[in-house]
This record gives sequence, structure tokens and C-alpha cells, in this order.
Amino acid sequence: MRSASNYKSHGSATSSRWSTMARKRTTKTTFFFVVFLFLVAFGTFVPVFAPLPSLSPSSHRHHSDRGHSKASSRKFEIDDDKFWKDGAPFQIIGGELHYFRVLPEYWEDRLLRAKALGLNTIQTYIPWNLHEPTSGTFVFDGIADLVSYLKLCQKMGFLVMLRPGPYVCGEWDLGGFPPWLLAIRPALRLRSSDPGFLQAVEKWWGRLLPLVAPYLYGNGGPVVMVQIENEFGSYGDDKAYLNHLVSLARFHLGDDIILYTTDGGSRENLEKGTIHGDAVFSAVDFTTGDDPWPIFKIQKEFNAPGKSPPLSAEFYTGWLTHWGEKIAQTDADITASYLKKILERNGSAVLYMAHGATNFGFYNGANTGADESDYKPDLTSYDYDAPIKEAGDVNNAKFKAIRKVIEQYSAKSLPPIPSDNEKKEYGSVRLVKTGNLLDMLYHFENVESENPMPMEPVGQMFGFLLYATEYAAKYNGHRSILFVPKVHDRAQVLISCPTEQNNKRPTYVGIIERQSNGTLGLPRSNCASNISLFILVENMGRLNYGPYIFDSKGILSSVYLDHKILKRWKMYKIPFINLNEVPKSNPIIQAAYSGIINISARKELKEKYVNISKEPAFYAGQFYIGKDDQVKDTFISLRGWGKGIVTVNNFNIGRYWPSVGPQCNLYVPAPILQHGKNNVVVFELESPSPELVVSLVDHPDFTCGSNKLNSI
Repeated sequence: MRSASNYKSHGSATSSRWSTMARKRTTKTTFFFVVFLFLVAFGTFVPVFAPLPSLSPSSHRHHSDRGHSKASSRKFEIDDDKFWKDGAPFQIIGGELHYFRVLPEYWEDRLLRAKALGLNTIQTYIPWNLHEPTSGTFVFDGIADLVSYLKLCQKMGFLVMLRPGPYVCGEWDLGGFPPWLLAIRPALRLRSSDPGFLQAVEKWWGRLLPLVAPYLYGNGGPVVMVQIENEFGSYGDDKAYLNHLVSLARFHLGDDIILYTTDGGSRENLEKGTIHGDAVFSAVDFTTGDDPWPIFKIQKEFNAPGKSPPLSAEFYTGWLTHWGEKIAQTDADITASYLKKILERNGSAVLYMAHGATNFGFYNGANTGADESDYKPDLTSYDYDAPIKEAGDVNNAKFKAIRKVIEQYSAKSLPPIPSDNEKKEYGSVRLVKTGNLLDMLYHFENVESENPMPMEPVGQMFGFLLYATEYAAKYNGHRSILFVPKVHDRAQVLISCPTEQNNKRPTYVGIIERQSNGTLGLPRSNCASNISLFILVENMGRLNYGPYIFDSKGILSSVYLDHKILKRWKMYKIPFINLNEVPKSNPIIQAAYSGIINISARKELKEKYVNISKEPAFYAGQFYIGKDDQVKDTFISLRGWGKGIVTVNNFNIGRYWPSVGPQCNLYVPAPILQHGKNNVVVFELESPSPELVVSLVDHPDFTCGSNKLNSI
């Protein structure tokens, strides 16, 4: 989009078998690659300064030979400017549907709705950071169970177009790159033929692509196309890098699979992002509302003769939304009419998105405007104004309009439209304050350094990092000036005097944002000791598109007090769970749950209003679902709260910020819930609702905040 392995044993065994078959080469080529991969695996490889050599067609014939012995009639290819499936012309009417934005329990439900829309193909990114959250640790289960998703797509009659990156964009944190890449020194040049970067990609694809190989169409699976990079022409023109990816993909997947690139439909983008010749198919994307056929004509110039079936690999059904903007909406009939312009002349299209779903956890991406400081983080919701809404709803004008067009060009009658899943209004949940963040620091790991360090080298890849130091109090009556030249992305500043009596709470000073001038005046203090300075920095999502994707987080400069550099910092890692992490013992959750139990036992929930300090704190509560009641989807409303994150039953639902908007309610899928007690924990940064109440409602709401661009 513009803008130690723990995978299942059956997948490991299968991929190992196919991976072994995928490496039968001539003696010379085999020797080269075995030595190459051995050296890479043990970290002794001399840096690569050029792409892998092209592999001769004969070195890949094992794939087609195996295909003939197993499924000789299965073939997906390009000829005569058409796609061909098993010898018959095939029109791709596809949709983007990301397994990592939908709970696995709902994959089949959402695919059924895609089938009812008339789609015959599913396209999905594969985000590297989801599957390798720390270097060398691979995750292929739960929401990251790619193999199960591919099998389900095939079971339901879909072909699959895979987009394994290594860069995916997708409004996903760092465009899918794992943030630990940013901690490597010397610094890597992402999306380039930098030898260090290529070595990391080789290790990643060396684990991923053998897992995919058994599910290629010629091997009996659903995967008909595999994308190389993503919209590279909008970023750079490093052909050595692209060719290296092609060689790597061919090595693991063979010759028979169609490799493709996708670029914006201008000649400049295609010149930089495509690979000349017939080894890689060049697809295009463009703004919905543009006349598609002049762009398809340009596309044809970048494919070999007879090898250019018109394909819009991203036909935009809606658009993304940043915090502080009005929710993006596009006209249903206009969208459908431009899809018709493609399909009526036998063009192919993939709806981006068919179903957008949700940026659970800390994985939302961000964009920039004029420069790096013009920072625009994405909402938790990735509804995208797609025909299948965030909660799976299809009873809407866009679904009906698009389905009506697709029905005219579908090779078979469409299945009936399923009804929307019922939502439940569980009512109000009274929360109790279970702890202030600054009172819990002894629970958290910390790193000490003379100067502030970014999040990545500290080992805190997502969420929050608390920076703490001390400074001497002034006695001349003048205020001190704090200056933080560069912070990514939002810093909350507090001070406290350890020697003050009556256990006085820390003083909230203010906010320094990425786009601000970095200056705050500190209050006067007659503290008898050094004053403690706390700077809580929130990573609000790394840039996923554009020239500034090298987006480290935290404090990225020295910190100055009255023009002097502050030294001797402690950095506390705040242990929030992220999307692909297994729930574990956590001091935050433990404190929250014990707080609920203790206060409930003392019957102290009678007070409706409480005195709230503007300080980061945790609030928790419970609601109940009867054993005879059906567990249903719901939405948690944070109207009246400030900014923070919510977990439900230790699942990170995502970020809320209703004061800026537009999103008021966060989607809570039924599979997260359970009969009996359900636990809600809110980490509020500064302004909790005075009533300490959240509501569980049966609908989304995007009417909060000022709804002004760049309001943050």
C-alpha cells in the first residue's frame, strides 16, 4: 500500500521436505549456494557486493518436473496478454485481506464474505516484523500462522497472491521491517543492496520461502504469484537490490511461479521499480478515479510482448485515516463504476482493501507530510472504508455496489450474502485506579547510560520507554528551560522532589511532540535535594512509507537544561504485550488485577467521582458474560478519556485518543472474550474520565475529536 522457531511441527516437516527438493541443482550451482548459505547462517560470510548470479532455467526444472509428477494439469501462467489457469483464460478479481489484522477464529468468516463479494483471489502481505520479532526468533503460529491461512484460502476456493516484502508498506509499523534492524551498527541501509541488509533478508527469506514452497500452485497449493518488494519505484532505483531478491526467490521457489512487482502507474515509477525482460511481471496501481486503460497501456511497455495482462494490483476501495483527520470515506457508486471500467475489458483487479480490519497492539504505521517532523500516525482501526467493514459487516452500500459489478463478470453465480455478525452492548464498566506508573518502576527492567538512548538499542521495540535523571534545584526564582531537540514521537514530562513531605505526587509539566520545538519551562521548586526528571516517550507507530522510513524511536538527541546537557540516565522498559506475543506474567497486569480484587473486597466502588492527577496510571475493571449468553463482538468506548491503550483479557486492543479523534470506540472481537469475568485494563497517559467508566457498545464511532488535519 502507498502510503528458535515455534511454528507448527507439521508445517516445519512439510517445508523441510519441499525445501530439500527445491535445492537440487547442477553440481556447480549447488556447491555455490550450499557454501553461500552455510556462511550466512554462521555469520562468517564476506559481505555481498553484488546480486546473486542468475540461475539458469535448467537449474530450476525440478519444480516443473515435480509438478508434472504430482499435478500435471495445474498451471498458472501469462501468455497472449492474459492470465491462464489450467489452460483456460482467467480474470483475477481479487481482494487484499491481511491475516495479521484478523483473529484466526475469524479468518473463515471474513473469507466467506469475500467469496460472497465475488472474489476469486486473495492477496496478502507477509510482515517480517510479525514473524521475526527478535533476531533469530521466528513465529508462525496464532495470528502469524501463515500456513493455516493459505490452507484455508485453498479450502474455500481462492487463489493467493503473496507479498513477502521484505518491505510491505501496508500502514504497518516500519513497513513490515523488524525494528531490531535499526539497532544494528554500522547502520543498515534498508531497501538497498547494502550487504548487511541483504544478509538479514537472506536469513528471513531462507526461513519463510521454504515454508511457502509447498503451497505454490504447481505444487498443489493456492499461491499463483509472489511479489518482489513493493512499489520500489516510488522510493529508489537500486536494480542490484531488486535482482538480488529475484535470484533469492527463484532459488527457493523455482522458475514456474510468477514473480511480480507493483508500482504506481507512471512511467517514472515503472522505470525505477520494474525489472526489464520477462522474468518478472510488472503490475500497476493508481488512484481510483483515474482512467485505467491509458495506465495499462504504459504498463505494457514494461512487460515483454504478450506478457502484460492488465492488472491493478491495488484498486483502492477507500483510504487510510490518521489521528486528527476526518474518517476517510469514498463514494460507493463511483468506486464500483471504476472497477467496472477495468473488468468490462477483461482487465484484472485486486481490491485494496476488501477487508481492512484492525491494527491491534502497537503495529500501526505512520506517514509524513512535507518533512520528517510532519508526523501522521494511523488509527487503531484499519476499516479503510472497505466493502467488508472492520467488524465484518457487509450490509452497506459499497459491498452491494461492488458485488453488483463483479457479478456481471464472474464465471459462476455468487453465493448468498451472509448476515452481519451480531454485536453486543455489555454496558458500562466501572474502573478503579490500580497504580501510578512512576510507583511501579522497581518492577521494570532498566538500562543505564550517560546519554539517552533510542528505544531499539535499549531493547524496547514498541510502546513506551521512560527516561529518568536528576538535576539540581534553583534558588534564584527563575524557571529552568528543558529542551529536547529530537523526540519520536510524543514525550510526557513530569518532575518530583524526593524529599517533599506528605508523599506529594509528581508534577505534570507538559508534552513535547515530534513536530513541536522541543522546549518546556519547568516549574520553580524549593526542593532540598536534586529534582527527579521523568520523560515518558511513546512510540506511536513507525513510518511505513516515503524517504524517512529509517524511523528510530525514543529520545534521539541530547537533553538540555538551561543549555547544559543532562547526563546519567536510566531508561525503564514498560512491559506491554504486543500482538504476536504469548501472554505471560506481567507486573502491570498483576497489579491491575490485584487492584480490582482488593478494592472490590473492601466495597469501595461507591464513589462516583474521584480526584484525578494528570499522571500516567493504570485503571482496571471487570464485566461479566453469563454462561448461557452467547459471546459476541463489542466495541469499547473511550469517550471522555484522554490518550492511552486498552487491553481486554490481556490482549492489546490498541491505542485510543478520542480528544483528537476521529476514533472513539475500539473493536473488541468475540474470540477475545469469555464466559464469566472479563478484565479490562486501561493505561491512561494524562486525562482519565472523572467517572472512571468505559462503555461496551454495539457499534463503531468515528465522530470524536476536533477532526482537523494536523491537529496533533
